[in-house]
Amino acid sequence: MAGIPKLPGFTFTDPTLNKFHLSQTFNLCNGYKLPKNTYVGIGGRELDSNSVRNLPKYDAVKYDPSLTYGRAKSKALPSFTPHYVLYDQKCLTFRAFFKQAVVESPDEFFRVRHVNLIYFLEDDTITVIEPRVPNSGIDQGRLIRRGKIPKNDGGAYWHWKDFDVGKDLVMNGIVFHTVDCDLFTREYMASQGLVMADTEEMPVDPYIFNRHLQKRSTVTKTPPADDKLRRFLEYDGKVLKFKAVWDDRENDYGALMKYEILYFLADDTVLVKEVHEKNDGRDPYPVLLRKTKLPKRHTDTPVTYPAVYLELSDAEVTEYYQPKDFQIGETIFVLGRDMLLYDCDKFTRDYFRKALCIEQKAALDISEPKAQPPAPQTPPHDGLGSLEDSIQNTRTFLPKPPKKDVMRQLLNANKYLRYEMVMDAVHPEDIVRRFLLSYSLADGTCKIMEPPIKNSGIIGGLYLRSTLLVKPGSDPLDPSYYTPVDFYIGAIITVFQQRFEIVGADLYVYRYMEANESKFPCEVIESLRNYMFNKGHLKDDVTDQVKDNLETERRWDSDTKGDGLRQTEMDQCLHRVKVDDAYEKAKMADIRREYEQSMEHKSQVQPYGIKTVNEDCAYPVKVGDVKSTECSEETQGQYTSYTPKHIDTPEERVEKYYAGVLKDHRDICDGRHPVECSEPPSGSPESRGVEAPRPIMVSRPDVPPQECNTKTVRFEEYPERCDRDRYDLCDLKADKIHCECTKYQKDC
Repeated sequence: MAGIPKLPGFTFTDPTLNKFHLSQTFNLCNGYKLPKNTYVGIGGRELDSNSVRNLPKYDAVKYDPSLTYGRAKSKALPSFTPHYVLYDQKCLTFRAFFKQAVVESPDEFFRVRHVNLIYFLEDDTITVIEPRVPNSGIDQGRLIRRGKIPKNDGGAYWHWKDFDVGKDLVMNGIVFHTVDCDLFTREYMASQGLVMADTEEMPVDPYIFNRHLQKRSTVTKTPPADDKLRRFLEYDGKVLKFKAVWDDRENDYGALMKYEILYFLADDTVLVKEVHEKNDGRDPYPVLLRKTKLPKRHTDTPVTYPAVYLELSDAEVTEYYQPKDFQIGETIFVLGRDMLLYDCDKFTRDYFRKALCIEQKAALDISEPKAQPPAPQTPPHDGLGSLEDSIQNTRTFLPKPPKKDVMRQLLNANKYLRYEMVMDAVHPEDIVRRFLLSYSLADGTCKIMEPPIKNSGIIGGLYLRSTLLVKPGSDPLDPSYYTPVDFYIGAIITVFQQRFEIVGADLYVYRYMEANESKFPCEVIESLRNYMFNKGHLKDDVTDQVKDNLETERRWDSDTKGDGLRQTEMDQCLHRVKVDDAYEKAKMADIRREYEQSMEHKSQVQPYGIKTVNEDCAYPVKVGDVKSTECSEETQGQYTSYTPKHIDTPEERVEKYYAGVLKDHRDICDGRHPVECSEPPSGSPESRGVEAPRPIMVSRPDVPPQECNTKTVRFEEYPERCDRDRYDLCDLKADKIHCECTKYQKDC
């Protein structure tokens, strides 16, 4: 119908439309105008602007971000707790009292009545309750029912801020004096800034106090009800077992005797058994005390009691032993015998812990320390036979030969360590004597031989047969013998009061020490190694070591990578598993670059040259011309200030050159390496036809051109140059004759 022209006869009326007013834009809610979210046209028709057709893709008005991003989380509103909920069932309790006058009574004039003041925090109400006292004759309980109590005529009520300990409070015409409060009340009042006073003593009612004094305590001898049948059914077969000991050693033939004490829980009876040991020499009576109740004091009986023909009964005994009296470490009396309890079984310990809440102590050690037998004394050696044979004969009744170490003899058969010794001579004729010490590894004996010396009057031969050498100062009955540990170059040994010094050894001794390093101190091995090296016996070892080092170096070189770096086992493993080491190479490059930058020559080079020495050189010196070397502007731009670690700057080359010259000069001219000089022939050098010493020329440092690195090398002119370079002279490669010494010539 939208396309029909508006001509008479072509218009139609909508019967549903009956309102043709303009719609309002506000709604009234509780007297406030609120804008409407949707608008309609005249007669309630929908506007074209609200149609979906006219709605853009992202309409700022119709678009709801919560459909895309979700609803925004709003901050939770703070929780509110009402006053009556916060302080529900929380009360402040004060203990107080008040005095009540009593008239027309000859026994009392006033009464002291104890009450509790309870303040309810939820509604600020107060109640007063009096605890009940038995047989008081007073109606007690709630004295003031719960409610707000007026404080004064002004309409104010009692508040918790008005309460304190030791304060008088007037409620309904009664004066209450507070003396104490509970723990919650103190903590609450302290949290509010009110500190309660100290507790006061509650006064006592004089009438009740006098009545308690007049009350007589009645003591009856009626035994408590004991159901024997119940105890039998519950505790039958349950016995407490203790171990005890009785010390009777103070009497003749007394001993420390052991017993077992059995306590039967079913009827509280005690049985004491004797513990017999093998061959203890006592009569084998099994029981010391039969099963009966054991009184604590068996002598606590009346004087008139006929103990000759009557036994003790429950009427005469005041107290019997109970389970709580049996504890480890305590002493009990069994009819006159004091027995110490030193242990109990596991059931007894569990019963005391669970039923009586008593933890039994650990078991006591009652064993008597055994006296140590005296050590057998070894008689002195009579000089017949060896010391080992004499000691072995004193240890057994039947003489037996001493045991030998067969394994040591088999492993070290015909093995000897030989040392060369000289005598610590007192007489001059003993200085030339030499001795050969042979130490047997099989039995530890030493034999000393003396080689004969021709035309000396010394016969030589066997000086000491194979015997064990005793160290001086050792125990004669337990001597200490010399071992290879005591033999080293320069060691002093004493052989029957004669002192010898070890000055040499054969190569086998050093080989034996190398094979058994754990048996020898490092000083002994070091002494033998130095001696063998000085004698030239270790040439083969040095050669083998050099070969091993070269072989190791060759293997390392064969394992290097293409970049010249040595390949470790980890690198080989990574190469086999084809792991990319680009990161490692980059890391190594960074480390190398940082190291080279740290080696850059940045310090200022001081004026260098040859320092002054105290002595003059023996030869004339003429210092050559050393030109000044400077960096021009042309060469400065060609090189950077970066100096790799394997390249020296010109300053460093000149400095190293002069340092080497100074060292060589001092070695020659300062007398560190003296030269043997012969007597010069008489006459002047010209008359003898000897050429005078020529001056030693010192060439300039070799500084290649075009290697300036923004650093300047400059030699000052005369006279500073001469003073600096006067000792720059000695060339060790030239032939020099140090026989004739001449004064130093300064030639510039």
